[in-house]
Amino acid sequence: MTSEFKGRREDYRLVTGQGRYASDWNLPGQVHGAFLRADRAHADIVSIDTARAKKAPGVVAVLTGADLASEKLGVPPPHVKFPGRGGMALKVPHRDLLARDRVRFVGQEVALVLAEAPAAARDAADLIDVAYRDLPVVTVGEAALAAGAPQLHAEIPGNLCFDYQYGDEARTAEAFARAAHVARVTLTAQRMVGNPMEPRACLAAWDAAAERYDLWSCSQGMSHILSGLSGIFGLPEARFRAHARDVGGGFGIRTDAYVEYAAALVAARRLGRPVKWVSSRSETFLSDYQGRDVLLEGALALDGAGRFIGLRVNWLCNMGAYLSQPGPIINTLPATTHMVNAYRIPVLHGRHRLAFTNTAPTTAYRGAFRPNVSYLLESLAEQAARETGIDRVALRRRNVIPREAFPHQTPTVVYDSGDPPGLLDLAVEQSSWKTFDGRRDASKREGRLRGIGCAVFIEPSGGGTAPREEVAIKFGDSGNASIYTLAGPSGQGHETVFPDIVAEVLGLSAEKLVLHASDPAGPALVGGGTISSRSSISHGSAMVFAAREVIRKALDLAAKDLEVAPADLEFVAGEFRVKGTDLRVAMETLARRHASALDSMGEIPTPRSYAGGAHVAEVEIDPETGAIELLRYVAADDCGRVLNHTLLDGQLHGGIVQGAGQALGEHCRYDPATGQLLTGSFMDYYMPRAGLLRDVRLFDHCVPAPGNPLGVKGAGEAGTTGAVPAIANAVLDALAPLKIRQLEFPYTPARVWEAIRAARRNQD
Repeated sequence: MTSEFKGRREDYRLVTGQGRYASDWNLPGQVHGAFLRADRAHADIVSIDTARAKKAPGVVAVLTGADLASEKLGVPPPHVKFPGRGGMALKVPHRDLLARDRVRFVGQEVALVLAEAPAAARDAADLIDVAYRDLPVVTVGEAALAAGAPQLHAEIPGNLCFDYQYGDEARTAEAFARAAHVARVTLTAQRMVGNPMEPRACLAAWDAAAERYDLWSCSQGMSHILSGLSGIFGLPEARFRAHARDVGGGFGIRTDAYVEYAAALVAARRLGRPVKWVSSRSETFLSDYQGRDVLLEGALALDGAGRFIGLRVNWLCNMGAYLSQPGPIINTLPATTHMVNAYRIPVLHGRHRLAFTNTAPTTAYRGAFRPNVSYLLESLAEQAARETGIDRVALRRRNVIPREAFPHQTPTVVYDSGDPPGLLDLAVEQSSWKTFDGRRDASKREGRLRGIGCAVFIEPSGGGTAPREEVAIKFGDSGNASIYTLAGPSGQGHETVFPDIVAEVLGLSAEKLVLHASDPAGPALVGGGTISSRSSISHGSAMVFAAREVIRKALDLAAKDLEVAPADLEFVAGEFRVKGTDLRVAMETLARRHASALDSMGEIPTPRSYAGGAHVAEVEIDPETGAIELLRYVAADDCGRVLNHTLLDGQLHGGIVQGAGQALGEHCRYDPATGQLLTGSFMDYYMPRAGLLRDVRLFDHCVPAPGNPLGVKGAGEAGTTGAVPAIANAVLDALAPLKIRQLEFPYTPARVWEAIRAARRNQD
């Protein structure tokens, strides 16, 4: 697995156009769906007239919320099962698949048109007449919780759906009372659109004989989709089959059972025909669940020696108009597991409030809570360095957790392993931090502003809502084997790395192993999908145990074939050898001879490990335009054992670009007065491009994780978790000579230019 990389097994299929994505699935007799969406953010529905649409050419049926009222459908169960502050329970509003009485965000589904062709369905949707009675709008979480704010759900007064508290309030207050210095920051992690290359799509079918639904969709693993559909329909998961092969990007927003999928399933059952729906890019902007949108407040207490002694945190999270399944959980419990980041902070207290607004629901997005934590903590570290006069690298070195302190008990969890000082030293060295002043002076002579910024972080990887992860290995008569897992690959290279893992344990050629990810025709498995940087930790580790079970079964078969006792055998390099002799039989031979007798299951209690990193960004700003150039980026990461460097580097590159997108331009904006989406296309919404990263250097400084057999840690989120604060700190360092201490994300040229202009006016 560490040999020279020759390309991913899935690459040929994908680059030659042989991939099969959600919109590529078709069934005989299918009809096509198009949704009429709300064109306003908050309004009562007075009437819906579908007469003209029903008479349009090719139209088979038109469904509205009233038509589905008899279905008695529910909502997917959110993952929060624990109480909040004062014992508060999470408040979950009902959401109709098609709005009945009221719409609560622009883009909400109002009607579903079904026709013989996609264009006919779209044209007919435009013929539906809806009369609305407009209501007051609120789009910002802070405004939604203010007295007198417009109420979204009558059963949830004040728009507060959850109030979560953690840590030790009394001990934290005592630490702040004796602090020599307190640094404070208020930041905004702005709302973002995930925008995978593949827009959402689904194909829905109803098997009347089996009384079972089938759904083909873009998914990060069928277990998430099944859980959501089960909650919506109130039926066991066994009544659904979820299918997916190739997925053109996940990033967290492809885990949910979206209402469009459920509406298509209902329509398929009612019509007795399959229903296909393919969204447009405009619908991606309007109705895909979105990311971030959190107001972050933090205070860091320091003693006279510059050591961190206490932390206070306050988050205000905009959940949108309804709850996604992951939305409430990512903004509460998991964030607390690494809220101290990479630092020795003995006490903390935090409070997170979750609010409803007239915007699209929010969910996990690349990194989920992790970039918020690192952005807040690394901004606090920078602020503390500025205010105390302590060098920012020296201050971090003084406070990061030393390698010998692992496993390290934080105020909330135990970090299993790591070496933050080693990561920081490596990043500082490889970024030529010590010679930066010369580069800054050179830029200054050219009339440009240059800055450098670092970020150290520890983040959780693995975990999930399932109690364990299961994998099955099944052999065919040819000796080849199939690996069954609940993973949902969306570009990570699972078809390459997972067979490599099993092949290494069994001593087989990886070419004889084929991955079946979230295959409904495979064995029933327990586990989760591809989320939370968990694939190698959970799925990969379960594969190791399944492969070891194959070896255990093969031992008895080898002993019979060689006519010796099992105790006389040893397994080395894919062969069972009789100790002290040249008698042997290969695993490959046993697989051909005995096939299904070697079929095995493997499982692992859902594991978690703590990855880490230290990233350094260097930027240059043109003060005449506000344009920022990302000159150099250095990342030193601890992701445990490295299974495949090319795949790892790809994950890091992608994450860094998405973090840079948040720092430098991406921003999903709603008009605060009307709730209209102002950034509903690529004409208005910034997306990072390939030329953004010109000089990226990646380095390993790995400490194997002790809690899984592979020793791996997650890497899927690390790039984003490090890039957001590193780039932010670099930009503010470049602006420091103008005494600009804070700037709201994203750092667009216009925003930077205006800040420079205002600073110069103040200096005149």
